[in-house]
Amino acid sequence: MKKALVVDDNDVNRILACRLLGKSGWTVDEADKGEDALAYLRDHQVALVLLDVSMPTMSGQEVCRQIRADGLGGSGIKVVAYTAHAMPEEIQEFLGCGFDTVLLKPMSRDRLTATLGELGLA
Repeated sequence: MKKALVVDDNDVNRILACRLLGKSGWTVDEADKGEDALAYLRDHQVALVLLDVSMPTMSGQEVCRQIRADGLGGSGIKVVAYTAHAMPEEIQEFLGCGFDTVLLKPMSRDRLTATLGELGLA
């Protein structure tokens, strides 16, 4: 079973991501802030974390670093930066934090499918 966690402080973005993943056969849980995502990942294994970069209290970069440092979410977990920031230097910064790839907002089914394929999760 394909299991994912969507982390975004914006309700509309989170709902859209959950629906698109669900239609692609994923079981999806969600969190609206980084601290909740880390708590969830301490107790659950997932194949994919779709992680908003710009959130209050704790950035997506901080969350990703913590996931990698503590080995949260299980082995082989893929962490995707979900952001509207698309400058090449920003993308390199995200990859340097431990993200596997970057998915640009606004999300579409095609863009999500391509990203999952790139990660070997399609």
